[in-house]
Amino acid sequence: MIWQTKTRTFDLAHRALIMGVVNVTTDSFSDGGQFYDVEAACAHARRLLEDGADIIDIGGESTRPGAEPVSEAEELRRVLPVVERLVETQNEIAPPCGSRNSAIISIDTMKPAVAEAALVAGADVVNDVSGLRDPAMREVVRASGAGAIAMHMQGTPRDMQHAPHYDDVTAEIREFFRQTFEACLQCGIDPMRLAFDPGIGFGKTLAHNLVLIRNLAAVQVGGRPVVLGVSRKSFIGKALGTDAVGDRAWPTVALTSYGRAHGASVFRVHEVLPNVHALRMTEAILEPEGVA
Repeated sequence: MIWQTKTRTFDLAHRALIMGVVNVTTDSFSDGGQFYDVEAACAHARRLLEDGADIIDIGGESTRPGAEPVSEAEELRRVLPVVERLVETQNEIAPPCGSRNSAIISIDTMKPAVAEAALVAGADVVNDVSGLRDPAMREVVRASGAGAIAMHMQGTPRDMQHAPHYDDVTAEIREFFRQTFEACLQCGIDPMRLAFDPGIGFGKTLAHNLVLIRNLAAVQVGGRPVVLGVSRKSFIGKALGTDAVGDRAWPTVALTSYGRAHGASVFRVHEVLPNVHALRMTEAILEPEGVA
C-alpha cells in the first residue's frame, strides 16, 4: 500500500505511520493552551519526533465537540510560525537512528487558505476533518501535490454530538469515502495522495465508534490507507466508565495495536512512544519474516 505526500512516498504494507499531535490552540479537549506559543509547540514537536513520530500534525483550531470556529487570520497566525520553524530546523529534529527518514509535517485544517499557506511553508500533508468536501480544498491538494487525509464528520464541531444518527454507520461512511474518492479523481488528484479517516468521535455515539473500529477494513476505498485517530477521546472513558483523560492513554495504545491488525495504516496520537512500541510489536507478529 503506497501513500505519497508532497515530497515522500511511504510503503505502508509492512510499516504503518505514527502522527504526533501538536495543538496550537487554547481550547483543545486534552491539551488546549499547553503548546499555544511557537517555542512550546516546536519543543513539543521535537519530543514527539525523538519518540519516533513519522508525521507531526499541526492544528490551530480546536475541533472538540462544541468548539467555536476560529478565523482564517487567527489560525494562520497560530500555525504558520510553527510550520516555518520546524521546516527551518528539520535537520536538527530528524527522528533518532533507526527511523527511515526525517519526519514530515501535516497541517490539520478545514480552511483551503490555511492549507495552502502551510504547504508553501513546507508542510507535506493536508489533514481535513471536513473530508475534502470543499472544492477549493481539493484544488489546493491537486495543485500542490500534497498528501491528503479526508475525515468523515457528521455535522460540524459545534453540533456534531447532538444526537448523531446512522442507519448503518459502516456502510454510510464507506459510501461517503467512495463519493469523496470519486470527486478527488475527477478534479485530478493523484489517488496515491489520498487517505481516509472514519472520524472516530466526530458525530458518532459510543456504539458507532466501536462498530467502526470493529470494521476498519470495511470502510477502505480504492486501496487507500485508513487513518485512525482515537487518542484520548471521550468514547474511551465512556467504555471504561471513567472521566479522567489520563485514563485514556493506555487504552489508546491497545487500540493502535488492534487497529494495525484490522486494517489501519496511520495512527494519530498524543503519546508517541508507547504507541510506536505497540505498533512495531504488532507488526513483528503480523510480519515475522521482516524481523531480523
